[in-house]
Amino acid sequence: VTDHESTRLEFIDTITEKLKTVYDPELPIDIYQLGLIYDVKVTEAGHCFVLHTLTSAFCPMADEINQDIKNAGMVEGVKESIANCTFQPPFTMDMVPEETKMAMGWL
Repeated sequence: VTDHESTRLEFIDTITEKLKTVYDPELPIDIYQLGLIYDVKVTEAGHCFVLHTLTSAFCPMADEINQDIKNAGMVEGVKESIANCTFQPPFTMDMVPEETKMAMGWL
């Protein structure tokens, strides 16, 4: 692992921890544990890209959640954070990890 790769992985770990503090306002669980984060990338140039979805395409809090995700990507050393929302694939309860389903009493 190169120094650049190690640094990028550290950025991704830090950003992932920050994403775990972003909540869907309608659910008492963070978006990471819900399975809404599809990918986190940090380029060598210091740009963060977070690919995510929402529980619904008609989510009234979509703009706020997207901004919170973007803010989570702005860790020290990152120059720009971009949150891209996609509905491919669309969110389903199958995306929620088993341990989250158990903790929420959804099983």
